[in-house]
Amino acid sequence: MNRSAIVTEDIDLYVWEGGTDVGVRAERMLAAYDVNVIRPGVDAGFPPLRDAARTQVALVSVALMGDGNFFGLDWLTHEAIPVIWVAAETRGQDPTFFPPSHAHTLPHTFSGVELRALLNRIAGGAAARGAMQPTEAAPLVATSQAMRAVLEEVDIFADCGSNVLVFGETGVGKERIARRLHDQAAWSSGPFVAVNCGAVPEGLFEAHFFGHAKGAFTGAIGAHKGYFEQASGGTLFLDEIGDLPLYQQVKLLRVLEHNTVTRLGSTTEVPVRFRLVSATNKDLTDLVARGLFRADLYYRLAVIELTVPTLDTRGRDEKIALFRALLARFWESGQDAIEGGQPPEWLLDQVGGTSFPGNVRELSNLVERVALVRRQLGNWDFVRIQAVFDRMRMRNAGIAATAPQMHIADSADLEPTDGRGLSPAELLERARVMTALQANGWRRQDTAQALGISRKVLWEKMRKLQLNRVNGSMTEDAYEG
Repeated sequence: MNRSAIVTEDIDLYVWEGGTDVGVRAERMLAAYDVNVIRPGVDAGFPPLRDAARTQVALVSVALMGDGNFFGLDWLTHEAIPVIWVAAETRGQDPTFFPPSHAHTLPHTFSGVELRALLNRIAGGAAARGAMQPTEAAPLVATSQAMRAVLEEVDIFADCGSNVLVFGETGVGKERIARRLHDQAAWSSGPFVAVNCGAVPEGLFEAHFFGHAKGAFTGAIGAHKGYFEQASGGTLFLDEIGDLPLYQQVKLLRVLEHNTVTRLGSTTEVPVRFRLVSATNKDLTDLVARGLFRADLYYRLAVIELTVPTLDTRGRDEKIALFRALLARFWESGQDAIEGGQPPEWLLDQVGGTSFPGNVRELSNLVERVALVRRQLGNWDFVRIQAVFDRMRMRNAGIAATAPQMHIADSADLEPTDGRGLSPAELLERARVMTALQANGWRRQDTAQALGISRKVLWEKMRKLQLNRVNGSMTEDAYEG
């Protein structure tokens, strides 16, 4: 292979290997390249990044996940460094510890070619990361009355300092609302710290949120501020707050009541002041009733409540406007920006008439795929772009067909069937209605209002789409629920 084709250069590779020989093999396989192989050891704490101009990648044996002395995970999570997991067998990307964009896998028997190829891909992706991706915050578009009403509330309450709880389905843009609350506040010059509660590794809640003092545990070579301290003077955004276990809820509540934190390994209380914005796609009142969420914490969080509508309920015009804004963001952020002009009407019609159960996040992914077709071919190729829409619809139909099995445990009195015999179009409509029912706790009146239809029309849809069977038969009692 031509050496000039290799992009595995200027890389710091941090290796946590446990009892394996991963580090020795990596050093041998990469000896001819400009790669620093750094082996901190399981309990060596949190190594600093050596050079911001170099790419940092980690190589970690999955066997260390059960080692209580492995504190490197905290540092890796905080720094969002791409991680190559070395496992006994090939595993899919595991979002338990890292988001999919930071997860890669190799078998224990990996070869030098496999390691270098994966490093090439990671390094190349890091170099081109800005070429075809929007900035971190998606554009905030509000042409619909529903979305304008939400933003009016945001602007009214942004400067009051009270805690805010944001409801909304996955992908509707809850973090974007939290950022607007921060940007419109008097403390907008302070930090905005975003944390996904569902992604905090088990056993590391205190280290992440409270921080630790120097020497608090083996390998703690320096003091570390937790999320509470990092957010002091600004806004702390806790996404997926409904995923926080009860024992962690108690600790969060204590901080909110006393406005102080004590780092691990320290006895000194540190005062903290931040505005807390939480977000969830779950019905917290239902979790409270089931004993899975503390009522006192819920009332602390929900001083102000905001609900972000789904993209489908915002309507055709807002889908098209958001598509245009996301596409423009891609072009503006690209190193090889295209003078592509406006997207054709047939494409905008497709966007406006498409259901997006994944909301803004799904639309953003669609924009990326369409933009790549436009960039690679130099034109708005109808056949290939249509194929992008078709694949998305087929995927959503498949998700809709399996979604009822996931919901049966949550609704013992209303057991949906699996949608057999429905057409692809009916499966898409089924997914939309199912999503609305779940978001409204299967309350038909609330669901009908959210969909903009009458209860009678909703009832007919549910019967047609096999969404209201109790013990295999239709009942009018379900309609009255």
